[in-house]
Amino acid sequence: MPKAHNDDDLTPQRRQRLGRRGLAIAGILLIAANLRTGITVVGPLMGDVRDELHLTSMTASLLITIPVICFAVFSPVAPLIARRFGIERTLAAALVLLALALVARSLPIAGLLWAGTLGIGFSIAVLNVILPALLKRDFASEASKLTGIYSALQSGCAAAASGLAVPVAGLTDAGWRVSFAMWAGLALIALAVFWPQVANAKRPEPTGPISIGEGGSRVVHRSPWGSALGWQITMFMGLQSTLFYTLLTWWPMMDESNGFTSAEAGLHQSLFQIVGIAGNLVVGAWIVRWSRDQRPILFLLLPFSILGLTGQLFFPQLSLVWNLLVGFSAGGTIVLALSLFSLRASHHRQAASISGMAQSVGYILAAAGPVFVGVLHDSTGSWQPVLLFLLVLQALQLGAGLLASRERLLGVKNVPGESVA
Repeated sequence: MPKAHNDDDLTPQRRQRLGRRGLAIAGILLIAANLRTGITVVGPLMGDVRDELHLTSMTASLLITIPVICFAVFSPVAPLIARRFGIERTLAAALVLLALALVARSLPIAGLLWAGTLGIGFSIAVLNVILPALLKRDFASEASKLTGIYSALQSGCAAAASGLAVPVAGLTDAGWRVSFAMWAGLALIALAVFWPQVANAKRPEPTGPISIGEGGSRVVHRSPWGSALGWQITMFMGLQSTLFYTLLTWWPMMDESNGFTSAEAGLHQSLFQIVGIAGNLVVGAWIVRWSRDQRPILFLLLPFSILGLTGQLFFPQLSLVWNLLVGFSAGGTIVLALSLFSLRASHHRQAASISGMAQSVGYILAAAGPVFVGVLHDSTGSWQPVLLFLLVLQALQLGAGLLASRERLLGVKNVPGESVA
């Protein structure tokens, strides 16, 4: 039986490598912790902001809507920035911008509320897109597991921001401004922990979809925008986001129309997000087992949401049960969608391109979904057509997911020539 290793068996060089690796992972997870806090802190304090600044409800809602629009608009730009300046420098700059924007949004200076909101949307869009590329490059064998962990941490911190918003606002006369600004501290902590990776980063690679293959040949990585596989991943991501944001918006009202109190509906909403964290972690572990072909995960996962939506259609009095089933599925499918960015890519730059494309289109659908559902409900006066519509989306998501989860990569082409390094 081989002798078990202990800390004394590690050479100084190996300890140093493990320390650098651990610090890099900690930096990645702390970056992920910043991806939703600046947005989820707004909802519980929306009334305070509206009353102090004399905003209409529609104008105040832009504090949440603008970042989502930024995700859609700026996601395709993020890979271009990373190619020009390097992944580490791009992430660090986005963290600095996020911290500045969070503070700016909270200051009592005309115009900074909206400038800060725009800066928050842009910086988070960049972080969202570039993190999967970093995992593909530096942690390829563990990318899916780490994606599950960072998705769970992202969800947990988002829930914490919502829960702490009102209590923190009540501590000082500054009110909501303190709650808004304090999350800049988390961005700066992430920057401090991630900084060694920035300091030791290699020079940026040549721009364009090119890397060096064997024998000095130039490898052109196919763009996902012209690929069927790219669109399959994008539609899977987009339909997942549409379902999630639609349910986040309308499920509480659906519960109240079925006889639940607003407090009960709010509790259901919280549990929906909490059980989603379990879905994050479970699917992150499943993908390690099915690292080549992820179709078995879909057959294990999507029946939860299909059963939950069907149950809500016919037995709405059991809403909590259906809410938990759909929440678990939604938490798992977002990890699968994010993991596909690296699993289907042949290079980290290609992973960034897939991420940019899928998140751009995905957030367009995510923004449109709740609006369409609201119109559908108002025109029919019933939630049944809404649930039937969401079931159709699940069927489409299953189809896109089965195609995207097959074992294959986006194409590459070897181009003879001199090295471009």
